[in-house]
Amino acid sequence: MYLFKSQIRYSECDSQARLSLAGLLNYFQDCSTFQSEVLGVGGKYLKENNLVWVLSSWQIVVNRYPGLCEEVETGTFPYGFKGCFGYRNFFMRTAEGETLAQANSLWTLLNLEQQTMAHPTERMKEVYEIQDKLPMEYASRKIAVPEDGMYEEPIVVKKHHLDTNHHVNNGQFVDMAMNSLPEDFAIRQMRAEYRMQAHLGDELIPYVVRTPGLCVVSLRSPEGKPYAVVEFMSNEMPG
Repeated sequence: MYLFKSQIRYSECDSQARLSLAGLLNYFQDCSTFQSEVLGVGGKYLKENNLVWVLSSWQIVVNRYPGLCEEVETGTFPYGFKGCFGYRNFFMRTAEGETLAQANSLWTLLNLEQQTMAHPTERMKEVYEIQDKLPMEYASRKIAVPEDGMYEEPIVVKKHHLDTNHHVNNGQFVDMAMNSLPEDFAIRQMRAEYRMQAHLGDELIPYVVRTPGLCVVSLRSPEGKPYAVVEFMSNEMPG
């Protein structure tokens, strides 16, 4: 398990002075990156071996969004490898031990040179400590998209959407989808399914379905192929 402590910054907060979902997602992404770098299987190792981990799906469940200046601890660990896939949990808790959020994620290892899926290396299996998965309600990674939605204004991929792999970062897809949420929609759970990489200049067209307590956003190409599907669930949030 890898842990790091922090304090919620103003730049990470929403209009209610609480950590935003985008900020929470960034904490989780940073935490897994920190662990990989510390273990010696981070960016440099992956580049030398022509490998990259690609996120296939997220499930983030929020109990409470921490407020400005609140001290938190973020943690992550892998709970299994199966073929070319890696399974990883995340959590954020307060200094007193209150669980603020938990997450499940599925990752796919790719060989960039051969453009194929790859099995984790022996070094990865050696350094990543497999732990029991978190006790949370696990949802399917597949997200159904109802047919009674509406198309909204297209989004063109800009440089600030890209990560070190030169495609749209998974967090940026979620940010794009959040623009389609109704006002005052309190996100209790977010699921994201990533289907296709998007690059600089690509056009993403949001196809949006809204029902009480639920919003599904499919970010599609002009040909109708989904880059990512994001589902937001809401109910009354504490705090």
